[in-house]
Amino acid sequence: MNNSVLDACKAGISAWQSAFNQGNAKGCAQQYAEGTTMVAKPFGTFVGREAIENFWQGIIDQGFSNVEYQDVEWTAEGEDGFILTSSWTMNKAYGVVHKEHWKLQADGKARLEYDEFEVLGER
Repeated sequence: MNNSVLDACKAGISAWQSAFNQGNAKGCAQQYAEGTTMVAKPFGTFVGREAIENFWQGIIDQGFSNVEYQDVEWTAEGEDGFILTSSWTMNKAYGVVHKEHWKLQADGKARLEYDEFEVLGER
């Protein structure tokens, strides 16, 4: 297992979480590689940073915040990435991450190349 790759992936999810909890949709979108597909159940599928940023802006505008992850598991994916699965909670909802594929990019940072999550209910 490549610890530096895992550390980069963990830094990526931490940066996404921090941006979301600060209400920064652009900061969330910057943690996705260009052209990434995000499957947000039951909302739909969003492709590319602009569509992903607009999705997160809409969620933030509705007052969602304070995302936390539980039962996080990291599984190596190739030489340069990891798959994250977890459950999550927010102030107004909860659900599961089915698959986040974090992969090292040319600049040395890990970004999401695929994201699939589901809202299971409201709180």
